[in-house]
Amino acid sequence: MLTFLAVAAVAAGVTAIASVAVLALSRRLRLAPALRERDVHQVPTPRLGGVAMFLGILVATFVASLFDTGVETSQLWALLGACAIIAVIGVLDDLFDLDWMIKLAAQLLAAGLLAWQGVQIVSLPFGDTLVVGSPSVNFVLTVVLMTLVMNAVNFVDGLDGLVAGVAIIANSVFFVYTQLLTAETGGDSSITLAALIAAVVVGIAAGFLPFNWHRARMFMGDTGALLIGLLMATSTVSVTGQLNPAALDQKLVLASYIPIILPMAVLALPLADFTLAVLRRLRAGKSPFSADRKHLHHRLLDMGHSPVQAVCIFYLWTAVISLACLLVFTMQEFFWPAVVAISGGALCLVVTLTPLVRLRDWMAQRGLLRLSVPARLPDGEASTGTGTQTDAETDAETNPDERIQQ
Repeated sequence: MLTFLAVAAVAAGVTAIASVAVLALSRRLRLAPALRERDVHQVPTPRLGGVAMFLGILVATFVASLFDTGVETSQLWALLGACAIIAVIGVLDDLFDLDWMIKLAAQLLAAGLLAWQGVQIVSLPFGDTLVVGSPSVNFVLTVVLMTLVMNAVNFVDGLDGLVAGVAIIANSVFFVYTQLLTAETGGDSSITLAALIAAVVVGIAAGFLPFNWHRARMFMGDTGALLIGLLMATSTVSVTGQLNPAALDQKLVLASYIPIILPMAVLALPLADFTLAVLRRLRAGKSPFSADRKHLHHRLLDMGHSPVQAVCIFYLWTAVISLACLLVFTMQEFFWPAVVAISGGALCLVVTLTPLVRLRDWMAQRGLLRLSVPARLPDGEASTGTGTQTDAETDAETNPDERIQQ
């Protein structure tokens, strides 16, 4: 446990320090790309934060290799090699906007390298039974799953702090799960690898989040999002595809399905957004990888949520789903997980469907809240003093479409 915490701390520290350097270099070389139609931000912002995250992965993995964690050296090298492939193609895309086919080829190559070195789905647990496929089927299934998760995480990366925060929550829960598995099974190299990766992801995301929180000074870009997706996919495959459910306590039948349910739960929102995006684009006769402005986070903005509120809603959904699934495994009963799932889900729905701007307007209409009126200066401009707002801020709050562009 202490080893993994140390690795996470190293990953966070290195990523934070590297982020300072990458941000300074990006500003000096003016590497901030021009704004795109689908972008929410209005000021050109560097998006090479993934470079800092990659450096955090390298140093943290090196530190982990100094300890006897039980992870196979070949798999660590394969992981670093896959991350290097994603980092190179990600940086090129963040700078030059590569064709989606080139990016997809690199993702398949990175996933193939990991599968070739044994990080692949060997079997799938269903109850107390293992379903074992042929080596070729296992290889293809692993590559497809990893590529799917990478793109799912990348697709959801559209608001300041969104992917970093979701990654911290999801991987923290997943790390707790790996530690519980270790205590119950006596330890396994596949579980240890998953725990190590979860700790690294939490570290690099925590180290980068201060630079990415609204209003972001720097974005992680495709480099960072794809790296997080790759790492989360690898940890998922490592546990789900190589864990024998017969080693688990069978007091509750559903507990033996957790190796499948929990990894999918922590990826529920990215996978849902990815699925909806692909179906939407195929229905419109477009490429599934063509960009648009209809992702879940865009829809939250259109409903009237501010960028920070939309991000916090994603955090809340991720925490509720992950925690409810984890409780099934830890408590070996249905009652409290059901309470968390139902009450938490109801809270998430209320928060999602009730933007604060609409609640404020509803209270104002009924005299429950008094809105401040902008004070006019002699030159016709609104005062920015305490309790007043500028015309732009007032219009942005009353018109969601304009507020999105702020």
